[in-house]
Amino acid sequence: MIPFNKPPVVGTELEYMKQAMESGKLCGDGNFTKKCEKWLEEQFHCHKTLLTPSCTASLEMAAILLDIKPGDEVIMPSFTFVSTSNAFVLRGATIVFVDIRPDTMNIDETKIEAAITDKTRAIVPVHYAGVACEMDTIMAIAKRHNLFVIEDAAQGVMSTYKGKALGTIGHIGCYSFHETKNYSSGGEGGATLINDPDLINRAEVIREKGTNRSQFFRGQVDKYTWRDIGSSYLMSDLQAAYLWAQLEEAERINERRLAFWQIYYDALTPLAEKGLLTLPIVPEGLEHNAHMFYIKLNNIEQRTAFNDYMKAHDVLTVFHYVSLHTSPAGMKFGRFDGEDIFTTQESERLVRLPMFYNMTEEEQQIVIGHIRDFFA
Repeated sequence: MIPFNKPPVVGTELEYMKQAMESGKLCGDGNFTKKCEKWLEEQFHCHKTLLTPSCTASLEMAAILLDIKPGDEVIMPSFTFVSTSNAFVLRGATIVFVDIRPDTMNIDETKIEAAITDKTRAIVPVHYAGVACEMDTIMAIAKRHNLFVIEDAAQGVMSTYKGKALGTIGHIGCYSFHETKNYSSGGEGGATLINDPDLINRAEVIREKGTNRSQFFRGQVDKYTWRDIGSSYLMSDLQAAYLWAQLEEAERINERRLAFWQIYYDALTPLAEKGLLTLPIVPEGLEHNAHMFYIKLNNIEQRTAFNDYMKAHDVLTVFHYVSLHTSPAGMKFGRFDGEDIFTTQESERLVRLPMFYNMTEEEQQIVIGHIRDFFA
């Protein structure tokens, strides 16, 4: 069976994890944590990066940091992972879902302004498949209405929007280093990118259980105390050691994934030209990171038949999110503003193909061959 995903492995992970173990410090903010945070800040020109246990934790941090509270409303797409919504529901907010664009599967920036009320506090664009949302428009809307923007860039590490790294454009950015992502910290992990300098100090307090422990270890205070609400949002240094191995090879990983993506695109273009499937679109001015390669079929019935066919031929292809507004919790904690023209329709057409760093060229050609056979 050719799997949909395998966690990326570059070969130096065990050596760095051994170094972390021998250092005598495995908790957060160790040597490898500092290396990773510095790399992310320098690579992406971010004011402050804080490694977290997951992107879910990063989103939760953002919700606390921006003082999201009961009665507030937060705008986001319905086509996203549940963590995007949960982080704000935990603070008592109501989620306002808006429709997506069929070309990128991202939030339709033209639908956002109509969804804004006097209760709206934030907009959460989700950069699906590592392809950027239309951030100039979103940031302009946020500025007009005095709203915060939290980028869910879980899939966007190494992608850019008009030269700017995803996660560095909004007030806060959230990354994922889960094993399904391009870069992993050993299975689970994330990072919070603070792009507003005024938010940095409080972000550190929230991440350290509501204390000024970070300032204490920098020698800025003689003892640390409870200052605010917070939680334990630190990544262990063992995980950071694994991540450091991957970040050292970030360019190589990115190039290899982009090559796989292009091979799929070129090989499947003839089928797309015949109208048998739809290929992903990357708008002009954006650089993506080849986080995934998906195709769209005619409808959910054809997608089911396709997945069954591929599985019967030992290839695992998978659909993605079930629209959150159609779920029990989505109906309880949120509402859909406007008409669902594309969210459900396009999500039911989409299927993701196997693609991972350690995939072989032979495996990819097998996948392509079975796709051609399905449409023959």
